[in-house]
Formats: sequence, C-alpha cells, structure tokens
Amino acid sequence: MDNLNTTAGIVALASGAVAVVSIGWSIGLTIALRKLRAAQRAVLGDGARDLVAHAAHLQSSFESLAQYVEDFGTRLDQRMDHAEARLDGAVSHRALVRYDAYGEMSGRQSTSIALLDSRQSGIVLSSIHHRDTARLYAKQVRHGKGELELSPEENEAVRLALQDDARVSTDPPHQPGAN
Repeated sequence: MDNLNTTAGIVALASGAVAVVSIGWSIGLTIALRKLRAAQRAVLGDGARDLVAHAAHLQSSFESLAQYVEDFGTRLDQRMDHAEARLDGAVSHRALVRYDAYGEMSGRQSTSIALLDSRQSGIVLSSIHHRDTARLYAKQVRHGKGELELSPEENEAVRLALQDDARVSTDPPHQPGAN
C-alpha cells in the first residue's frame, strides 16, 4: 500500500482508472456501432453499398419516378383534351315540339326535334304528317341558326334546346295558316 501514496503509484492508479473507463467506453461504442450497422443493413439491404451510394441511388430512382409521373400527366392531359373535344361534338342540347302541320284535328302528329352540341350546332329533324302521307326534313344548324330558313316550329325546337333548364313551352307553337 505504500506504493499507492507515491507519485508513481498515483500515476499508475490514475492510468488504471483511465484504462477501465476507456475499456467501458470502447465496449459502449462497439455496441452502438453494431446497432448502427444493423440499422444500416435494414436500410441498405445486403450492405454492398455505403450510405452515400444508397442515397445517390435513391435520388436517381426518385428522379426517374418524377419523370415518369410528369410524362404520364402529359399523356393524361392529351387524352383529356381529346375526350373533351369529342364530348363537345356530342349531342348536349335537345328538344321536341309537336304540332298540327296542316291545322287539322290530327292529334299533333307532326314533330320537330333539335339535336345540338355544345357549340349550338347540329340538326333539326321535322316529320310532317298528313292523313295519308308523311315527309321528313333535315336542316343543319350552326351556332344556333339554321343554314336554311327554319319553320316557326323548328325555331321553337332550337330555342327550347338551347334554354338552360330545358323547360317545355306552354305556348302552342305557331300554326301554319292560322292568324
């Protein structure tokens, strides 16, 4: 015990304490490093790449995915534009007007039907019925106006078709020959 009271003994004791603390610290760092490597293997997989290479691979994959999504969005926009153009040409406004073409008591068997698209263009079909005959007329409509002169009933069918809420008119259409 006398040796511990000397300078050499105190230095030896301090060195031993530093060595014990260093060994403890080394064991702690080894355990922490093993946990870190286990976590790194969970993230990196087989561990063939280091963290920097893995991050570079993730960045490259993300850029590829971003480019794919952008290309897909562009293609989707093109398809939507095409579909919208097709829908603009579909019948979106329609109306039917019944009337007696010859002022007879025939039960309003004559009809005019307007079939128009979103650009207010399309056709008006009129079926004129008489006792023993029926005639069918078709007239083209562009931007809400007939290319040929429309009869009052055909004009009424176009007007009803272009109304916002497609109400049925309660007023009887103009009767040919009536004052």
